[in-house]
Amino acid sequence: MIFDCDGTLVDSGAPIHAALKASFERNGRDVPPAAVSRRVIGLSLTEAMAALLPEASYGEHRRLADDYKLAFSAFRAAGQVEEPLFDGVLELLDALEREGWLLAVATGKSDRGLRHCLERHDIHARFVSLQTADRHPSKPHPSMVEQAIADAGSTPELTMVIGDTSFDMAMAVNAGATGIGAGWGYHEAKELLAAGAVAVADRPPDVLTLIQEQIDGR
Repeated sequence: MIFDCDGTLVDSGAPIHAALKASFERNGRDVPPAAVSRRVIGLSLTEAMAALLPEASYGEHRRLADDYKLAFSAFRAAGQVEEPLFDGVLELLDALEREGWLLAVATGKSDRGLRHCLERHDIHARFVSLQTADRHPSKPHPSMVEQAIADAGSTPELTMVIGDTSFDMAMAVNAGATGIGAGWGYHEAKELLAAGAVAVADRPPDVLTLIQEQIDGR
């Protein structure tokens, strides 16, 4: 069971937008509204900047990404980063572990950012594989899912991806895995379904029912 992080495990929209704002202001760019910046959460940083500013050069996209990292790190050092777990996530992880699922994460975060986030909630050790943007192409490329599957000794047919964006669902499809949308996150259910989700859960506890339906239907 491979989870996205931002928008799926944790609600990180506010600090992400704050770091994006700092980066854009430093580079003399108009800051996109929070509703717009939420649309690119899940992509790797350079790709996210390219999606927000398609007219800008690759060099500017890289500068924006670097400045975002600096801003986010400064906010974290100042204790200003709040990334709370969504209600029901811990209970979902508990239930999946009881049923014998191996858990993994595939995220656009960096290795450092993911570790900070998971350790803060004391769930880092629960995942057998942690795949980040530091070592893989951006979603929806299947590389992160493929590596997580290999780490778990599983197969695409026995793997499910839980994520809140169309990028997550397309990544699952590209890897031959099953995608279940996290409807409590940053993209709408219709977008998740259009990108290949077999179903969308309204709340974390609903994932268990959807998983069983998929298993029963095979």
